[in-house]
Amino acid sequence: MPQSENRDQRSDEARQLRSSAARAMLVGGTILFAFAAVSAQLVRLAARGQDKIELAAAAPLTTAYSRPDIVDRNGRLLATDVAAPSLFADPKNVPSVDETLEALATYLPGIDTPAMRRNLGDKTRRFVWIRRRLSTALAEKIHNLGLPGLAFRDEPARTYPLGRLAGHVLGRVDIDNQGTSGVEQFINERAGVVRVAAARINTQAPVRLAIDAAAQHGLESELAAALKRYQASAATAVVMDVATGEIAASASLPGVDPAATDEVMDRARRNRLIGDAFEFGSVFKMVTIAAVLDAGIASPETIVDVTQPLRVGKYTITDFHPSRRPLTVAEVFTHSSNVGAGRLALTLGPERQQKLLAELGLTEPLKTEAGTTVAPKTPVRWGKAAHITVAYGHGIAVTPLQFAAAAAALVNGGSFVTPTFLVRDEAAFQWRRQVVKPETSAAIRTMMRENVLHGSGRRAEVKGYRVGGKTGTADWARDGQYDGKAVINSFLAAFPIDAPRYVVFVTLFDPKPQPSLHGRTAAVNAAPTISRIIARLAPVLGVVPKPD
Repeated sequence: MPQSENRDQRSDEARQLRSSAARAMLVGGTILFAFAAVSAQLVRLAARGQDKIELAAAAPLTTAYSRPDIVDRNGRLLATDVAAPSLFADPKNVPSVDETLEALATYLPGIDTPAMRRNLGDKTRRFVWIRRRLSTALAEKIHNLGLPGLAFRDEPARTYPLGRLAGHVLGRVDIDNQGTSGVEQFINERAGVVRVAAARINTQAPVRLAIDAAAQHGLESELAAALKRYQASAATAVVMDVATGEIAASASLPGVDPAATDEVMDRARRNRLIGDAFEFGSVFKMVTIAAVLDAGIASPETIVDVTQPLRVGKYTITDFHPSRRPLTVAEVFTHSSNVGAGRLALTLGPERQQKLLAELGLTEPLKTEAGTTVAPKTPVRWGKAAHITVAYGHGIAVTPLQFAAAAAALVNGGSFVTPTFLVRDEAAFQWRRQVVKPETSAAIRTMMRENVLHGSGRRAEVKGYRVGGKTGTADWARDGQYDGKAVINSFLAAFPIDAPRYVVFVTLFDPKPQPSLHGRTAAVNAAPTISRIIARLAPVLGVVPKPD
């Protein structure tokens, strides 16, 4: 190869090396410049601050709580947490309070308040809640407004898949997802609630209730039908396992939607099952007669003179249907004689009367997972008049749940078991305490069955389930005054009465007389309501009918 060609080749190689070096220096310089620009920006932000960084640092620690699920005894979901978007603002980045509130009012009526204007106008504040736990659809509409200074944060929100079902039992939660009543409040007390920074799944085991959702639906449906049929102002019902104390179903109508704060706070919708104490009238004769039998001072065949009214001071006690002959103790039960119950109480004495009332849980508040019952109202002075009137269910007021628990003890062989809204394990049987003899309980069951076959409880019979029961009709003291117009009708039933599985206690408040019925006593409205409830619930609860 000629020397000139070699020189030309070396010259081309040199030019290529110089060109590559120049490109490398250009790329390196560009990278250094970019790093320098980023560093300068970080320094500037550190020195002057930046809205999003400041907002994150200034936002308060979340006050939201994650809760475990609630399920029925068969695992059906009754309550759970879901993620819900909550709207907040950084007032510093809100350019116009007027325009912001005007735009939000389209989707959030009532948002334009003096307090909200004051908070959004305070540029020293960096975090203000606008509206918490919105629906996804509503949050999307607000997001599309493109309002500066507004953003969303997901929070846990309580939802109830079965809606209003068992609303009083479930209770409610507040804006921070903390339980404030019912089982929801109980969950707080058992440390099943976790404070969280954002919506997340609660890993705690579900809280399993004793309630059967199918039975609960049936009970609420039948009670609502009775409310309409008899034009009552309110009603309660409870179905309790007599052996374990488990509440299979309970209701107080008008009911509540646990997700609707306005309903939960409405006094007309309060939980009368545990939140009010009432005089129940003749159903209390079960307690009086059980006390007399248990003390051994009378038997079901003992004769009681009820032919004349019973006078105590200025009071005269009579029977709704006076008898023209003496009655046996069993007939005092089935004829529902006030005079007979009063005379039996006098033979018993106030000490033994009060003792059994206390042992049956009828003199003190009763604590349950759905809340503590109100305190019973007992006589201030337990004189002769009070001693007699309490014997037939006046002068003493208790909650429906308390009386159902007391009655369960009188039919289950004589053992009192504290009622529970949770599934109870075998340890529950350690809580049982004997309050009356098994023979006493057997005698009460016989009288209850006789009352359904031939007494005031005939309309409570359900073919194949051998129902036993007792009626009760009492004047209703509303606001502490008897007006002589309103009554409380109740019926206490147990089935199958030979070996009871459940007690059912129904109360109807101020039912109206029906054209097709004679009067408005418990025999014509509470008793048939019990019949419908048992016929519907017994198969659901696994009670197999037997030929009579």
